[in-house]
Amino acid sequence: MDFTKRQKEIIDVSIRLISKGGIQELTIKNISKAIDVSEPAIYRHFDSKIDILLAILSYFEELTGDISEKSFNQEISSLSRIEDFFERLMDEFTENPSMAKVIFSEEIFQNDSRLSEKVVAIMKGHHRKILEVVKEGRENNEIRKDIPEKHITMFIMGAFRLLITRWRLSDFGFDLKEEGKELWNSMKILLSLSQSSVNYQKRIEDYLL
Repeated sequence: MDFTKRQKEIIDVSIRLISKGGIQELTIKNISKAIDVSEPAIYRHFDSKIDILLAILSYFEELTGDISEKSFNQEISSLSRIEDFFERLMDEFTENPSMAKVIFSEEIFQNDSRLSEKVVAIMKGHHRKILEVVKEGRENNEIRKDIPEKHITMFIMGAFRLLITRWRLSDFGFDLKEEGKELWNSMKILLSLSQSSVNYQKRIEDYLL
């Protein structure tokens, strides 16, 4: 969705408030004080706190959608596209740690069905896109074929989600980009189809032909 300048300002302030003091700090009064406008002025842009939280999720969905388009539409290997996607995410979170602190605090979104459904929809969208790239990588003999595609996708998403959560809980106490790079290098070793496996698969295919 397209946000107005004021809506974007409210979203940014709301993320900072939640990041610093938890969801209890997200009040219309605190938002109005932070941006120096009246409380009724906030309601002209959002009807409730839930609508602000939905806007935060929509903003994150739009942001990751742009990153996904840039990463996955490149003419490079499947593994390189997945790597580029997560590198861009690590860059974004490193520059804006408050966003990571809010988005990966599941308890904020679990008590309202609209919020939880939005979180699930975002996760499904990421899962679907990575699954497509994994399938393509298997067809091109880049990614191993002895593990179900959906499980490979879950491994990738789960590993990075755990990394970001650990970074958030450590109060951003380590270099996320560096740890992310090391994690991906290990993931590549686990996921890549070895050259011997490629040669074996080629011999099988030649025999069947």
